[in-house]
Amino acid sequence: MKYLIVSFLFIISMRANAQQGADTARKNLGDTIKKDLLTAPDTVKKLHTKPWALVAPAIAITYGALTFGVHPLRRIDYFIQSETNKTGANFHSKAESYFQFAPVVMVYGLNLVGVSGKNTFVDRTALLGLSAGILGVTAFGTKHFTHRLRPNGSDYFSFPSGHTATAFMGAEFLAQEYSNKSPVYTVIGYSFAVTTGVFRMYNRDHWFSDVVAGAGVGIISTKLSYLVYPYIRNALTHTDKKGKSVMVMPTYQDGIPGMSFAMQL
Repeated sequence: MKYLIVSFLFIISMRANAQQGADTARKNLGDTIKKDLLTAPDTVKKLHTKPWALVAPAIAITYGALTFGVHPLRRIDYFIQSETNKTGANFHSKAESYFQFAPVVMVYGLNLVGVSGKNTFVDRTALLGLSAGILGVTAFGTKHFTHRLRPNGSDYFSFPSGHTATAFMGAEFLAQEYSNKSPVYTVIGYSFAVTTGVFRMYNRDHWFSDVVAGAGVGIISTKLSYLVYPYIRNALTHTDKKGKSVMVMPTYQDGIPGMSFAMQL
Protein backbone atom coordinates (compact mmCIF):
# COMPACT_ATOMS: atom_id res chain seq x y z
CA MET A 1 0.00 0.00 0.00
CA LYS A 2 2.86 2.33 0.86
CA TYR A 3 4.43 1.74 -2.56
CA LEU A 4 1.13 2.48 -4.28
CA ILE A 5 0.84 5.80 -2.44
CA VAL A 6 4.41 6.76 -3.31
CA SER A 7 3.86 5.83 -6.95
CA PHE A 8 0.62 7.79 -7.04
CA LEU A 9 2.32 10.87 -5.56
CA PHE A 10 5.21 10.49 -8.03
CA ILE A 11 2.78 10.44 -10.99
CA ILE A 12 0.96 13.52 -9.68
CA SER A 13 4.30 15.30 -9.26
CA MET A 14 5.38 14.45 -12.82
CA ARG A 15 2.06 15.68 -14.23
CA ALA A 16 2.32 18.88 -12.22
CA ASN A 17 5.85 19.52 -13.46
CA ALA A 18 4.80 18.83 -17.04
CA GLN A 19 1.83 21.17 -16.72
CA GLN A 20 4.07 23.83 -15.17
CA GLY A 21 6.52 23.44 -18.05
CA ALA A 22 3.74 23.79 -20.60
CA ASP A 23 2.37 26.85 -18.79
CA THR A 24 5.85 28.39 -18.74
CA ALA A 25 6.30 27.74 -22.46
CA ARG A 26 2.92 29.30 -23.21
CA LYS A 27 3.79 32.28 -21.00
CA ASN A 28 7.13 32.78 -22.75
CA LEU A 29 5.46 32.60 -26.16
CA GLY A 30 2.78 35.03 -25.00
CA ASP A 31 5.41 37.42 -23.63
CA THR A 32 7.32 37.26 -26.92
CA ILE A 33 4.21 38.07 -28.96
CA LYS A 34 3.14 40.81 -26.54
CA LYS A 35 6.60 42.40 -26.60
CA ASP A 36 6.76 42.23 -30.38
CA LEU A 37 3.28 43.67 -30.92
CA LEU A 38 2.95 46.19 -28.13
CA THR A 39 6.09 47.14 -26.25
CA ALA A 40 8.98 46.87 -28.69
CA PRO A 41 10.71 50.22 -29.27
CA ASP A 42 10.09 52.38 -32.30
CA THR A 43 12.58 51.20 -34.92
CA VAL A 44 11.68 53.44 -37.84
CA LYS A 45 15.17 55.00 -37.87
CA LYS A 46 16.66 51.58 -38.64
CA LEU A 47 14.60 51.12 -41.79
CA HIS A 48 16.66 53.28 -44.11
CA THR A 49 18.39 51.58 -47.02
CA LYS A 50 20.97 53.20 -49.28
CA PRO A 51 19.91 54.26 -52.79
CA TRP A 52 23.07 52.72 -54.27
CA ALA A 53 21.81 49.31 -53.07
CA LEU A 54 19.22 49.52 -55.86
CA VAL A 55 21.92 49.40 -58.56
CA ALA A 56 22.46 45.60 -58.65
CA PRO A 57 18.76 44.64 -59.00
CA ALA A 58 18.29 47.47 -61.52
CA ILE A 59 21.08 45.94 -63.64
CA ALA A 60 19.33 42.53 -63.47
CA ILE A 61 16.05 44.07 -64.65
CA THR A 62 17.85 45.98 -67.42
CA TYR A 63 19.54 42.79 -68.62
CA GLY A 64 16.18 41.05 -68.90
CA ALA A 65 14.64 43.99 -70.75
CA LEU A 66 17.53 44.14 -73.23
CA THR A 67 16.83 40.58 -74.39
CA PHE A 68 13.80 41.93 -76.26
CA GLY A 69 16.00 43.94 -78.60
CA VAL A 70 19.58 42.64 -78.30
CA HIS A 71 19.67 39.37 -80.19
CA PRO A 72 22.98 38.02 -78.75
CA LEU A 73 21.47 38.26 -75.27
CA ARG A 74 18.31 36.52 -76.43
CA ARG A 75 20.41 33.72 -77.91
CA ILE A 76 21.80 33.13 -74.40
CA ASP A 77 18.21 32.30 -73.38
CA TYR A 78 17.92 29.73 -76.14
CA PHE A 79 21.32 28.20 -75.33
CA ILE A 80 20.63 27.85 -71.59
CA GLN A 81 17.17 26.44 -72.25
CA SER A 82 18.67 23.90 -74.66
CA GLU A 83 21.18 22.81 -72.01
CA THR A 84 18.53 22.48 -69.30
CA ASN A 85 16.42 20.40 -71.66
CA LYS A 86 19.36 18.04 -72.15
CA THR A 87 20.38 17.72 -68.50
CA GLY A 88 16.85 17.69 -67.08
CA ALA A 89 14.78 16.09 -69.80
CA ASN A 90 12.63 14.23 -67.25
CA PHE A 91 12.69 16.92 -64.59
CA HIS A 92 9.31 17.88 -63.17
CA SER A 93 8.71 19.47 -59.79
CA LYS A 94 6.39 21.96 -58.13
CA ALA A 95 8.65 22.42 -55.10
CA GLU A 96 9.42 26.00 -56.16
CA SER A 97 5.80 26.90 -55.45
CA TYR A 98 6.69 26.33 -51.77
CA PHE A 99 10.32 27.51 -51.91
CA GLN A 100 9.21 30.98 -52.99
CA PHE A 101 7.51 31.57 -49.63
CA ALA A 102 10.15 29.94 -47.40
CA PRO A 103 12.13 33.13 -46.58
CA VAL A 104 8.99 34.99 -45.43
CA VAL A 105 7.90 32.02 -43.32
CA MET A 106 11.37 32.01 -41.75
CA VAL A 107 11.06 35.66 -40.73
CA TYR A 108 7.85 35.10 -38.78
CA GLY A 109 8.93 31.68 -37.54
CA LEU A 110 12.19 33.00 -36.10
CA ASN A 111 10.40 35.80 -34.32
CA LEU A 112 7.79 33.41 -32.96
CA VAL A 113 10.47 31.28 -31.27
CA GLY A 114 12.11 34.33 -29.71
CA VAL A 115 14.73 35.42 -32.27
CA SER A 116 13.91 39.10 -32.67
CA GLY A 117 14.26 40.76 -36.04
CA LYS A 118 15.01 44.39 -36.77
CA ASN A 119 11.42 45.60 -36.57
CA THR A 120 8.17 45.09 -34.71
CA PHE A 121 5.38 42.90 -36.08
CA VAL A 122 3.39 45.89 -37.33
CA ASP A 123 6.35 47.55 -39.09
CA ARG A 124 7.57 44.24 -40.50
CA THR A 125 4.16 43.32 -41.87
CA ALA A 126 3.66 46.78 -43.34
CA LEU A 127 7.04 46.50 -45.07
CA LEU A 128 6.15 43.08 -46.46
CA GLY A 129 2.80 44.37 -47.71
CA LEU A 130 4.44 47.37 -49.34
CA SER A 131 7.06 45.14 -50.99
CA ALA A 132 4.37 42.79 -52.30
CA GLY A 133 2.38 45.73 -53.64
CA ILE A 134 5.37 47.10 -55.55
CA LEU A 135 6.14 43.62 -56.90
CA GLY A 136 2.55 42.98 -57.93
CA VAL A 137 2.20 46.20 -59.90
CA THR A 138 5.64 45.85 -61.50
CA ALA A 139 5.94 42.15 -62.27
CA PHE A 140 2.41 41.22 -63.20
CA GLY A 141 1.81 44.43 -65.11
CA THR A 142 4.99 43.78 -67.10
CA LYS A 143 3.86 40.24 -67.93
CA HIS A 144 0.84 41.57 -69.80
CA PHE A 145 2.83 44.32 -71.48
CA THR A 146 5.75 42.21 -72.76
CA HIS A 147 3.60 39.27 -73.89
CA ARG A 148 6.51 36.79 -74.07
CA LEU A 149 5.80 33.12 -74.82
CA ARG A 150 6.98 30.64 -72.19
CA PRO A 151 9.50 27.94 -73.19
CA ASN A 152 6.77 25.30 -72.78
CA GLY A 153 4.37 27.32 -74.95
CA SER A 154 1.62 27.37 -72.30
CA ASP A 155 0.92 31.13 -72.38
CA TYR A 156 2.41 34.57 -73.07
CA PHE A 157 3.13 35.61 -69.47
CA SER A 158 6.76 34.53 -69.28
CA PHE A 159 8.56 37.83 -68.51
CA PRO A 160 9.47 38.29 -65.70
CA SER A 161 9.27 35.18 -63.52
CA GLY A 162 6.70 35.81 -60.80
CA HIS A 163 7.81 32.85 -58.66
CA THR A 164 11.41 34.05 -58.77
CA ALA A 165 10.40 37.63 -58.00
CA THR A 166 8.41 36.50 -54.96
CA ALA A 167 11.28 34.31 -53.74
CA PHE A 168 13.88 37.09 -54.03
CA MET A 169 11.52 39.59 -52.44
CA GLY A 170 11.27 37.25 -49.44
CA ALA A 171 15.01 36.56 -49.41
CA GLU A 172 15.80 40.27 -49.25
CA PHE A 173 13.10 40.70 -46.59
CA LEU A 174 14.79 38.00 -44.49
CA ALA A 175 18.19 39.63 -45.06
CA GLN A 176 16.90 43.06 -44.04
CA GLU A 177 15.39 41.74 -40.83
CA TYR A 178 18.05 39.22 -39.73
CA SER A 179 21.38 39.85 -41.50
CA ASN A 180 22.56 41.77 -38.43
CA LYS A 181 22.02 38.60 -36.38
CA SER A 182 23.92 36.28 -38.71
CA PRO A 183 24.84 36.17 -42.41
CA VAL A 184 23.61 32.57 -42.39
CA TYR A 185 20.01 33.79 -42.59
CA THR A 186 20.81 35.74 -45.75
CA VAL A 187 22.53 32.72 -47.30
CA ILE A 188 19.57 30.45 -46.51
CA GLY A 189 17.02 32.92 -47.87
CA TYR A 190 18.88 33.53 -51.10
CA SER A 191 19.54 29.80 -51.52
CA PHE A 192 15.78 29.21 -51.57
CA ALA A 193 15.40 32.08 -54.06
CA VAL A 194 18.09 30.84 -56.45
CA THR A 195 16.69 27.31 -56.28
CA THR A 196 13.26 28.67 -57.16
CA GLY A 197 14.65 30.35 -60.26
CA VAL A 198 16.58 27.25 -61.36
CA PHE A 199 13.51 25.06 -60.94
CA ARG A 200 11.44 27.47 -63.05
CA MET A 201 13.91 27.04 -65.90
CA TYR A 202 14.14 23.26 -65.55
CA ASN A 203 10.36 23.07 -65.52
CA ARG A 204 10.43 25.03 -68.83
CA ASP A 205 8.22 27.73 -67.35
CA HIS A 206 10.73 30.54 -67.89
CA TRP A 207 13.76 31.65 -69.87
CA PHE A 208 17.01 32.59 -68.17
CA SER A 209 16.37 36.32 -68.70
CA ASP A 210 12.89 35.94 -67.14
CA VAL A 211 14.49 34.57 -64.00
CA VAL A 212 17.23 37.23 -63.87
CA ALA A 213 14.70 40.02 -64.28
CA GLY A 214 12.39 38.40 -61.73
CA ALA A 215 15.23 38.32 -59.20
CA GLY A 216 15.87 42.01 -59.81
CA VAL A 217 12.20 42.91 -59.43
CA GLY A 218 11.93 40.96 -56.17
CA ILE A 219 15.02 42.50 -54.60
CA ILE A 220 14.25 46.04 -55.71
CA SER A 221 10.66 45.75 -54.44
CA THR A 222 11.87 45.03 -50.91
CA LYS A 223 14.70 47.56 -51.02
CA LEU A 224 12.36 50.27 -52.27
CA SER A 225 9.88 49.53 -49.49
CA TYR A 226 12.63 49.89 -46.88
CA LEU A 227 13.66 53.15 -48.54
CA VAL A 228 10.24 54.82 -48.61
CA TYR A 229 8.54 53.23 -45.59
CA PRO A 230 10.04 55.64 -43.01
CA TYR A 231 8.43 58.56 -44.81
CA ILE A 232 5.07 56.79 -45.05
CA ARG A 233 5.20 55.74 -41.42
CA ASN A 234 6.17 59.20 -40.22
CA ALA A 235 3.32 60.68 -42.25
CA LEU A 236 0.80 58.30 -40.67
CA THR A 237 2.26 58.34 -37.15
CA HIS A 238 3.46 61.79 -36.24
CA THR A 239 3.20 64.73 -33.89
CA ASP A 240 1.71 67.95 -35.20
CA LYS A 241 2.89 71.50 -34.46
CA LYS A 242 0.90 71.59 -31.24
CA GLY A 243 2.56 68.43 -29.97
CA LYS A 244 -0.52 66.26 -30.47
CA SER A 245 0.07 62.69 -31.61
CA VAL A 246 -1.68 61.25 -34.67
CA MET A 247 -1.59 57.54 -35.45
CA VAL A 248 -2.99 55.30 -38.20
CA MET A 249 -2.69 51.56 -37.57
CA PRO A 250 -3.89 48.39 -39.34
CA THR A 251 -6.59 46.39 -37.53
CA TYR A 252 -8.06 42.91 -37.83
CA GLN A 253 -11.28 42.10 -36.01
CA ASP A 254 -13.83 39.32 -36.57
CA GLY A 255 -12.06 38.31 -39.75
CA ILE A 256 -12.29 41.82 -41.25
CA PRO A 257 -9.11 43.84 -41.96
CA GLY A 258 -9.24 47.60 -41.61
CA MET A 259 -7.51 50.76 -40.39
CA SER A 260 -7.80 52.64 -37.11
CA PHE A 261 -7.18 56.36 -36.65
CA ALA A 262 -6.24 57.90 -33.31
CA MET A 263 -5.50 61.53 -32.45
CA GLN A 264 -4.58 63.08 -29.14
CA LEU A 265 -7.05 65.84 -28.24
